[in-house]
Amino acid sequence: MTDRQQTDPAPQWWSRPEPAADTRRAGVPPPRDEGGSGAPGQEPQQEDHAPVPGPGVRYDPWDVRPLQAVDRGRPGAGFRLWHVAVFAAATALLAGGAGGYLGVLAERQSNTRLELPQAAAARDQGRAPESVAGIAATALPGVVTLHVRGTTGSGTGTGFVLDAQGHILTNNHVVAGAGEIAVTFSTGESVTAELVGRDSGYDLAVVKVGGVRGLRPLSLGNSENVKVGDPVVAIGAPFDLSNTVTAGIISATGRPVTAGGDKGDGSDISYVDALQTDAPINPGNSGGPLLDAEAHVVGINSAIRGADKDDPTRQGGSIGLGFAIPVNQGKRVAEELIRTGRATHPVLGVTLDMQYTGDGARVGEKGEDGKPAVVADGPAARAGVRAGDVITKVDGRRVRGADELIIKVRAHRPGDPLTLTVLREGRERTLELVLGSANGS
Repeated sequence: MTDRQQTDPAPQWWSRPEPAADTRRAGVPPPRDEGGSGAPGQEPQQEDHAPVPGPGVRYDPWDVRPLQAVDRGRPGAGFRLWHVAVFAAATALLAGGAGGYLGVLAERQSNTRLELPQAAAARDQGRAPESVAGIAATALPGVVTLHVRGTTGSGTGTGFVLDAQGHILTNNHVVAGAGEIAVTFSTGESVTAELVGRDSGYDLAVVKVGGVRGLRPLSLGNSENVKVGDPVVAIGAPFDLSNTVTAGIISATGRPVTAGGDKGDGSDISYVDALQTDAPINPGNSGGPLLDAEAHVVGINSAIRGADKDDPTRQGGSIGLGFAIPVNQGKRVAEELIRTGRATHPVLGVTLDMQYTGDGARVGEKGEDGKPAVVADGPAARAGVRAGDVITKVDGRRVRGADELIIKVRAHRPGDPLTLTVLREGRERTLELVLGSANGS
């Protein structure tokens, strides 16, 4: 044994003396024993960078309590982990931006173009004549837009060419009160027009243009051939959108419709035994053609049904209830307006009780002028109609009121024969008459 072993029989490896004062300075660790810190077989001493316990303090290596950090002064400057992360992110962004920019330049400078797949352009491929597109192509050159200006304002409507002389058919309410009438064709050419004649009872009017070449009159069909469910096409200028084409079907025929009546005296009410269609019709379509699958005119678009006027949610546009004047009636009235400027109305020769609320149309007791309600020697008088009779059917078709009776009569020509079913003193009678004639307004 050495002298140290004799004087120190129990080595205290958990404690060591404080290093010399001249070797301690801020940031410099104490000297390190390269050969180890204890005799062979003894536990190695704690590394110099570990905290150094003070004199007389025992350090238990198995103690799991956290160590107290020793302040050795401010650490030296250097990169930390977050510095490295920020630097790496910035480098990646810069590299990405530069790469994208170079890629765009390369794409722009390359000889290749970006093209998306697309169907080849058709070489003047037509449409079937009976298709909507085929009907529109046939009819559009003969449809015109009317811009009307008068003392009470201005408006827009539609019309269509009747003949090579420049006669154009439209609605009476389109041109009523007009001072100036301008007609615009589908090509965009505009000319002035003059009024030839109009009739408020039928809501039809004819205007004429002059000095226009290449007019394309539309072919007139026969409204007697129209059936419910037939496809139809409407052309017009709804809300001044010229050359608008809509399509639908005939949803009803023989629909009694009254329109107008703004004057309050009934002189401007029109009575129409109308064709009903669900083809969208809006303000500005008035006077435009309703065409069948052969591009023949079967009706003149005249009115739409909207929500009730008292309904706060009422909309002004189409709800799928449009009405057209049958072309057979339009043809007859147009011919009379062109010949004489006036149209004739078929008449029964009776005054109806417009206040009657029962089923059918009741013949009044006296006329508004105090004269008998049944005109002496008139068509009804010759057929045996009497005051107080209730007319329930016309040609076997039921009528539910005075307006509907007028509409059914107006659907005929003066001189046409008519069969009336009347209710008198609880008994039905069948009477035959021939319609008379009166000039319209």
